Amino acid sequence: MLRHAIWIVAIIALSFIVRAGTACFVGGHLDDAGWFQSGSYRIFDQRAQNIIDGAEPAFLITDPERTDLIQYPPAFAAAVGVIYMLTGERSPDAVHSVQWKLDALLMPFLIIGITLAAFGWRPAYFAGSFAALSPLLAFYGVTPSADAATTWVVLAAVWILLLAVKRTSWKLALVAGMVLGAACWFRVNPLFLIVPWAATVMLFTSLSLKQRAQLCCSLAAGTILLVAPIILRNVIVYRQFVLTGLSVGVNLWEGLGETETGRLNGFKYGDDLMLQDERIEMGRPDDVTIRLFWPDGISRDRERARRALALIAEHPLWYAGVMLERMYWMLKIAGEPGPYYGTAGINCTPQKCLPETQNGGLISAAVTVLGSVQSVYRYLAVILAALGIAAGVIQFRHSACILLSVVLYYLVSSSAGHTELRYVLPMHAVLVVFSGFALDRLIAVFRPQIDDD
Repeated sequence: MLRHAIWIVAIIALSFIVRAGTACFVGGHLDDAGWFQSGSYRIFDQRAQNIIDGAEPAFLITDPERTDLIQYPPAFAAAVGVIYMLTGERSPDAVHSVQWKLDALLMPFLIIGITLAAFGWRPAYFAGSFAALSPLLAFYGVTPSADAATTWVVLAAVWILLLAVKRTSWKLALVAGMVLGAACWFRVNPLFLIVPWAATVMLFTSLSLKQRAQLCCSLAAGTILLVAPIILRNVIVYRQFVLTGLSVGVNLWEGLGETETGRLNGFKYGDDLMLQDERIEMGRPDDVTIRLFWPDGISRDRERARRALALIAEHPLWYAGVMLERMYWMLKIAGEPGPYYGTAGINCTPQKCLPETQNGGLISAAVTVLGSVQSVYRYLAVILAALGIAAGVIQFRHSACILLSVVLYYLVSSSAGHTELRYVLPMHAVLVVFSGFALDRLIAVFRPQIDDD
């Protein structure tokens, strides 16, 4: 146990080093829209401040005209409010300062736990090290947004589900479903992950039919139990069935706006351009405020979705190609990023991650080496993950299929509309698990040859 503890502490220390450097860069660019989604954060910030000042409740909605209040689930705004109260500072800098430290601890710890449950200790060391090094995970882990928090909770659910299947425990499956439901309080994206999970448990485990059914029912019950309060609140307030957040119509619309065919049919990429057209359709003059989800946010978003789906239905093969191209960009974390998908993070360099006074010394040289290692990992990550998936399905079918269901879920669901790399962080975290397993298998294959030499 001491050896395992030493490894875990060393990996978490590496994670703190990488995230401290990345946080230094991100902290200096919180006023730069090219690096920080200040528009999205502003919504959480306003909600958090209203909650602290008593202007709005954290969960309940008293005004049915305020459809903008369900753009996002309630948890992250509440978490921002807690951070504001604890730090005494109402700014993204306060969230940034707290979040990067949490991510430095939680991300490698969760990856180690998942890999241990799926493949064993040595792959867990490798996967934890990759999680610590990953520029993508580090960048979004230190950037103030709901994406990192959602990822932590989804990964916790993955870990518990692996243990539930291993131990044939319906109680653990219930907890896994509840934790997945808790993730939906931060973002709506994981909501339907329960479907591939249940399908995987039913189709790719060797348990009895009764045991598989128990696990699936427990998973579903746990998720429904946690998500139901938000849905019931929305139904009661708006007299309409609305899930944990509004975004489907916007993402479909702006996803079509990324394409030439979409633009030829009147779809545009960018909130401002979309709102300009909607303002004209609604007959609202320029001096009257309209926002993405106010007024009449529910009906407007459904109309966006209806019109987008109508075009997609007319050109299904073309849109399948669009989705495949998005999948490619979601997996591409090295080289030039795609035009709509956000950054895949930064490699640590002295110029980006150190004060000018520390450039040129021993620390600067160490940071340069660290950045070089990150760069190598970037180019090998997807290859290693692919090898890990193949080896995992052969050797550890149950665990590998559960993990693979997460990857496929995010690839397919996120490619249906406009997406960004930050939306699919859980997928990349799971790919890190497969990368760690692949490195372990490669070492096992080549070690006898090394010993023979």
